[in-house]
Amino acid sequence: MNENQLPAMKLSSAAMQELREAKEILEHQGLAERLAELIGAPITASLKLLPAAAERIIYSAVDKSLEKALELAVTSLGSHDNLSRQGYGISKARLMSHKLMAGLSGAAGGALGGLTVAAELPLSTLLILRSVADIARSQGEDLSQLEARLACLEVLALDPGIRAKDAGETKNAQDADDTNIGYMAVRVAMGKQISDAAKYVAQHGLADRAAPPLVQFLNMIGKRFGLVVSEKLAAQAIPVIGAVGGALINTYFIGHFQDIARAHFTIRRLEREYGSAAVMEAYRRLV
Repeated sequence: MNENQLPAMKLSSAAMQELREAKEILEHQGLAERLAELIGAPITASLKLLPAAAERIIYSAVDKSLEKALELAVTSLGSHDNLSRQGYGISKARLMSHKLMAGLSGAAGGALGGLTVAAELPLSTLLILRSVADIARSQGEDLSQLEARLACLEVLALDPGIRAKDAGETKNAQDADDTNIGYMAVRVAMGKQISDAAKYVAQHGLADRAAPPLVQFLNMIGKRFGLVVSEKLAAQAIPVIGAVGGALINTYFIGHFQDIARAHFTIRRLEREYGSAAVMEAYRRLV
């Protein structure tokens, strides 16, 4: 019996609290809002500081980063599991080490200019993916399964601020009801892409990177991830940011996706325990 065939179950009070905390992360405060708080100025204005060629450079870097991330996810992610599966423990020091390494790469980007993204972003993306994998394990994911590893990549498409932009919505309080199922809507949309990509890779591997299932999967992630990367670079483009600010921004960048991963894989764990339909309905009812 799979999770969709489980009988309807009412979530416990503890599970509802976990779901409430996950929804708060997944439906509010995207990276742009977090960086605006850090810098003390809206990122929207800073986007205008990027050179005209920036978009092409950013999305080229995103494409290369996601190709490397897909290769990691398919070939080796989760193969060196040093975490205790009993109790699903996770080392805070391990996650912090990823943040520190991301901070060092961000310092170089801040000192040398934001358009070092072509060299810096692949490293940051792989650090994010390894952090996400650690968090996935901590929530009981079996990373020997390809679908679970691709769900780690899915995290890169889940920034709530980007979803609001895609829908042409604002993030004002009065719009909260309109964005209640934003995360779930992306999950549904990505579900088929993940399934098709997993089936293709299981049968053919990564020999043909231009195969439609892989292209569609990476394009769906790349469109959203590219917008988040643009926001990060817009913050780094502010003249006073420099190396120290670049390091801090990159630390925020990876921390942002670590938070999304915790929420995302908490929900996936609850879906395994209670069934996806019950969790989705509970999620929609939360205010």
